[in-house]
Amino acid sequence: MNVEPIVLQGRGLRLEPLAARHAADLARAAEPEIFRYLLDSPAVFGDVAATEAYIERQRAGADRVPFAIVDLASARAVGSTSYMTIRPRHRGLEIGHTWLARSAQGTHVNPEAKFLLLRHAFERLDCLRVELKTDGRNAQSQRAMTRLGCVREGVLRRHMVLPDGFVRDTVMFSLLAEEWPKVREQLTARLGYAP
Repeated sequence: MNVEPIVLQGRGLRLEPLAARHAADLARAAEPEIFRYLLDSPAVFGDVAATEAYIERQRAGADRVPFAIVDLASARAVGSTSYMTIRPRHRGLEIGHTWLARSAQGTHVNPEAKFLLLRHAFERLDCLRVELKTDGRNAQSQRAMTRLGCVREGVLRRHMVLPDGFVRDTVMFSLLAEEWPKVREQLTARLGYAP
């Protein structure tokens, strides 16, 4: 399993390798509240240079392939997501560090981005398992993962220390290769994709 930066094209958005060229759009989209549950964020919100530094940190992760989420209607980056915790020997990875501009939340953007990432993971990378996790306080994210068809596996108690010092519980979700066909069918119907 070789996870490389790649462009994943959808109907309403495109996932493309995260790069400095996305910094201006992402600086406009980022707000402190969006990053409340994440381990990293731009140091100064709205600042292009701080967003470029944030992008470089995301790209520097040894087991991470970050993407910009580009809305096709506006041709602007409206958030970011990553393949991470990549485990080639075990044919697994995590989809994580996802954040969206407020204007993109509750729209087609998150389910379509996850659909593109899951489809690539299971159908091109031949993954056996894809994991997703979230802060135990992030009910919105947990609802989104459940609505995608992911299975809630449990809670890792006092799992991570956030930048503000809060020690969070982490709720784990996953999707297995044998579950993907049913989830794919549900997502294609939800998004209006042809089967």
